[in-house]
Amino acid sequence: MTTTTDTMNAIVQDGYGPPARVLRMDEIDRPVIGVEDVLIRVRATSVNTPDWITVTGIPHILRLKSGFRRPSNPVRGTDVAGVVEDVGKAVTDLQPGDEVFGSLWGSPQGNTVGTFAEFTVAPASQVLKKPAQMSFEEAAASVMSGITALIAVREVGQVKSGTRVLINGASGGVGTMAVQIAKALDAEVTGVSSAMNVELVRSLGADHVIDYGREDFTSGEERYDVILDNVMNHPPSMTAQMLAPTGILIPNSIGNTGGLFAGLPRIARATLMGRGSTNVKFVTLVVNRQNLTSLAALLESGNVKVVIDKIYPLTEAADAVAHMLGHRARGKVAITV
Repeated sequence: MTTTTDTMNAIVQDGYGPPARVLRMDEIDRPVIGVEDVLIRVRATSVNTPDWITVTGIPHILRLKSGFRRPSNPVRGTDVAGVVEDVGKAVTDLQPGDEVFGSLWGSPQGNTVGTFAEFTVAPASQVLKKPAQMSFEEAAASVMSGITALIAVREVGQVKSGTRVLINGASGGVGTMAVQIAKALDAEVTGVSSAMNVELVRSLGADHVIDYGREDFTSGEERYDVILDNVMNHPPSMTAQMLAPTGILIPNSIGNTGGLFAGLPRIARATLMGRGSTNVKFVTLVVNRQNLTSLAALLESGNVKVVIDKIYPLTEAADAVAHMLGHRARGKVAITV
């Protein structure tokens, strides 16, 4: 294992609360790489749900894992795109200078430095060479949302040609990717979004778009083979009523509209429903070379593109997290470093 005493700039979280109050730029030590790791000079990252949840520290019970007064890992961020700076002794397929993208999500090495920083460390098995035509911001914004959508649509939902798919929250990070992936598989896709995002969802290939301000999809007559619910703004029993007899309900959110306290009980109820006659399945996010390769192939094909609402500089990371907290982002919020 190699060590370094070099320092770097990073966004550090001092406590829990509003992003502007608890996030600040600081100089900290660069992370240490292990034999199977790569040190990445971060060029871009993105904001994901776990980031804003950890920043706010709500509900308080989550602090039992992250840290009571402040998170034990002071730097947020998991998705990354950048340039390899150094590699561990066991890494043979990457070298300094390679442009890569990937994620620290589920990283086994206990890394305490996230991606809201100038450098980060990731297992080599969780990064891949970046598609050449993609910007660093697009690549960084694609990983967690893209792999989640890919697993939900292709593996959990088993979507294929003619499958009737409804995506609730079709204009968000996972939703925009899921619409495109389902269409790439030749499904019949219905997206649910606000009025301001109807044209965006339609432009991504959705066959039908429901403006939730004018129509409640749980009151319609159409039935669906797969419902990917990224919002959980209806009781799962109501959503499940819209399934075809052999349909699959995929809950995939802690609740945008009602916040965490509203979403967790609905996730719990959906879990209980899955023990009965309703086919409820959940997505387990796994970042590995296989899933990154599948995502990269879709991005390189042109069938799937990354929708980015806004890009912030690292110095304005608190504003980027606050943007996500507003639950109105169209696609992803990215941070350039």
